[in-house]
Amino acid sequence: MEHIHSIVEQTFRQESGRVLAALISTLGDFDLAEDVFQDALIIALEKWPRDGVPRNPGAWITTTARNRAIDRLRRHKTFTEKQPILAQLAQAAQVDPLAVEMDSIPDERLKLIFTCCHPALNREAQVALTLRTLGGLET
Repeated sequence: MEHIHSIVEQTFRQESGRVLAALISTLGDFDLAEDVFQDALIIALEKWPRDGVPRNPGAWITTTARNRAIDRLRRHKTFTEKQPILAQLAQAAQVDPLAVEMDSIPDERLKLIFTCCHPALNREAQVALTLRTLGGLET
């Protein structure tokens, strides 16, 4: 494992300028290039002990970083496209379905029964609340 760490460190020292230059040129975003380069180094530390060190570590790092950048850009594009749908879902989640249902019930006592029997209450509390509010019984 220590051998892999030294190879990754050596690859970083020898290839970082070339890899970053290639990524910045391709991506046009310095921060993204640095992030995916670091991601590629972490992936190397995870995969190389298991799969072996590639024949050309610098090229492997560059390809892995480029693939990570593509993944991030696709994820960002998908998120941006889905943002309006997510906003609608979040807004719909804020509407209390019980409140909508309660507005459609014309009888006030029936609304009270449904309120007393709300699933958030345990069974004993539902019974006691219903008997007290609708039956006039003391608990």
